[in-house]
Amino acid sequence: MLFFLKTLTVNGLLNMYYEYIQSPIGRLLLAGNGAGLCKVGFPTGKGLIEPESDWLLEPHCCSAARQQLEEYFAGKRKQFDLDLVPQGTEFQLAVLNALQDIPWGATRSYQDIARQIGRPKAVRAVGAANGRNPLPIVIPCHRVIGANGSLTGFGGGLEAKSYLLALEQVDTQGLA
Repeated sequence: MLFFLKTLTVNGLLNMYYEYIQSPIGRLLLAGNGAGLCKVGFPTGKGLIEPESDWLLEPHCCSAARQQLEEYFAGKRKQFDLDLVPQGTEFQLAVLNALQDIPWGATRSYQDIARQIGRPKAVRAVGAANGRNPLPIVIPCHRVIGANGSLTGFGGGLEAKSYLLALEQVDTQGLA
C-alpha cells in the first residue's frame, strides 16, 4: 500500500497526510490520503505547496512515494508505480494522462500534447494544465518543452527542470 493508512474521515472525506523529503532539488512535500498520492510540492516558486490547516503531518505517510522518488533521484527508477489521485477538470486530467506517456529521457512540446489529446488548437490550455500539475516529477511535466526546443516554465523553477532533464540524460545544452 502507498500509505500506512489511518482511514479516518472528516465529513466523509479521507484525511490528508503529508511529509517532507529531501531531494537534490530541495525539500519536497508529499501529500496523500487513503486513495493515493495527491500532491508533490516544491520548496519555492509556483510549485510551493503549504499544508492546509486540516492536513496531518505524519512522517513516512507516503513511504512508497518517498522510496520511488529516492530511486528516481539516484538514477535507478525510470517510471513510477504509485496510486495517484490528481484533481482537475476533465481537460486537465486528459493532459496529465498524456504527460504520463512521455518516456524517461524524452521530451514533448505543448503542441505534441495538444495533438495527443485530440485538441490541436489548445496549446495554451495544455500549457496551463501542465502548469497546474499537482504531482510534478511523478507525472512528468518537466519533460514538456517549447515548440522551438526551449526550456519553459516549471513550478519548481527552470533550474530544477534542467536538473531533472539532465538526470534523465536529456541533452539540455541546446535548450535555453
